[in-house]
Amino acid sequence: MDVNFIFSIVILIMSVVVHEVSHGYAADALGDPTPRLQGRLTLNPLKHLDLFGSVLFPALSYMVGGIIFGWAKPVMINPYNLKARKWGEAIVAFAGPLSNIILAVIFSMLIRFAGPMGLSHAFVTFSMTIVVMNIVLAIFNLIPIPPLDGSKILFAILPARFMHIRFKLEQYGFLIVLMFIIFMGALLNPVIEFVLRFLVG
Repeated sequence: MDVNFIFSIVILIMSVVVHEVSHGYAADALGDPTPRLQGRLTLNPLKHLDLFGSVLFPALSYMVGGIIFGWAKPVMINPYNLKARKWGEAIVAFAGPLSNIILAVIFSMLIRFAGPMGLSHAFVTFSMTIVVMNIVLAIFNLIPIPPLDGSKILFAILPARFMHIRFKLEQYGFLIVLMFIIFMGALLNPVIEFVLRFLVG
């Protein structure tokens, strides 16, 4: 099996697990014990992996396009338990992409100072994969289409009269996201490249 594929899968799993755990901790901090009661406040990947999203889809995307993309099982929350009723769900949603941004920033700093720190080329390559994958995860999840995190942030900002639109979109959310990836996914490339250049140089 391709070594690059194995490394990429490991990085993907690490990144999506951190993403989901961050959702869980944010919900727990805001008063919703659901993620804790379901055992999701752990970095153990077995608690988070989804057979299709974490294994089959990444393998398929790698074989078809040479890139790896996937997801973990979403952390379930009860928004009625959240202390910040209006903004609580948005805060929990933003915690996931924020964790990916933090990972990207940490490893981009290691890349920038790889020379003075004496880090190997292999480590830099490994770090670059982490940076790219976490930038992609953060930007993709901020798209305002249900069930992505960006939709929860958007509908927290919009007036309550738009809630019926959210409910309708959530019925077909996965299909809409899939169509977006197929037909409009390339629109994210300039944004990803800009953030990557900004972080890594």
